[in-house]
Amino acid sequence: MKDTAKHQGLRNQLVTILKEKGITDANVLEAIKIIPRHLFLNSSFEDYAYQDKAFPIGAGQTISQPYTVAFQSQLLEIKKEHKILEIGTGSGYQTAVLCLMGAKVYSVERQRELFKQTSTLLPKIGIRPKHLSFGDGYKGLPDHAPFDSIIVTAGAPIIPKPLMAQLKVGGRLVIPLGDEHQIMTLLIRKNETQFEKHEFGEFRFVPLLENKN
Repeated sequence: MKDTAKHQGLRNQLVTILKEKGITDANVLEAIKIIPRHLFLNSSFEDYAYQDKAFPIGAGQTISQPYTVAFQSQLLEIKKEHKILEIGTGSGYQTAVLCLMGAKVYSVERQRELFKQTSTLLPKIGIRPKHLSFGDGYKGLPDHAPFDSIIVTAGAPIIPKPLMAQLKVGGRLVIPLGDEHQIMTLLIRKNETQFEKHEFGEFRFVPLLENKN
């Protein structure tokens, strides 16, 4: 679990790349500068950990490209103590970024293998989400709702209605919508029944899977 001066130097370079690509939120950039992304990857990928690329993490899943993590995090407009629902814990890297930005993170993962890995890894590196859950992300976490913001880290063909219902008025839901290619979509809840929709171009994610039972 080493984090060396070399790793820090590579993170500094990554932050420069993200700034050049248009990431401006200082809290997002600071979190990416601090978090040892190489610890979230298989050790065989360690040399590539600070490239702006996605990599496999097992169970058919990937750790998202740092730019994608930064872009989604920036869209959330997180304030300290914001209560955030994350659908798709995955490697835990996005979870760590949100925690370091001061959010209270409630995260759901449907792959048991990844859930176990992440539940062990995050406390080891000093990251403590409010709640990690093994289950169906389509359903959200109604017992902990409402949330200030919701982030979905897998491509979804539709916006799950339970997630919309669990968002506070004024809250932001960031979700990649589509099948093979996804459009990054932001919904802002205006009142009990109305949502304002914004689209931010094409991204690529693994699919958001729904438990059918």
